[in-house]
Amino acid sequence: VQLQAFGGGSVQAGGSLRLSCVGSGRSFSTYTKGWFRQAPGKERELIGKIGGTGGTIDYADSVKGRFTISRDNAKNTVYLQMNSLKPEDTAIYYCAAGTTWRTFTDYWGQGTEVTVSS
Repeated sequence: VQLQAFGGGSVQAGGSLRLSCVGSGRSFSTYTKGWFRQAPGKERELIGKIGGTGGTIDYADSVKGRFTISRDNAKNTVYLQMNSLKPEDTAIYYCAAGTTWRTFTDYWGQGTEVTVSS
């Protein structure tokens, strides 16, 4: 399974970006998929995750109400819609996928950089 994330960029505070992560493989649609981020000098942080099937989605408190994770299984793609961006959202964003809800980091994308200026 290979993951490719894209959609990062630079935006002013209050703006929006949508990240996409395209996966390969027939089983990708059944995997739990999610997003992490890592800011300079900080540890990698889980942003949220979505089940392969069904409607279960979980978010970190830091992004609840601002970020939305969705998927399009027909396109083998998971999305991260980021609204009301803040400078503290500046980080490299990574997508991940795996076979279990609890530990779904079997596969990683390459990361896409998001910079939010004040």
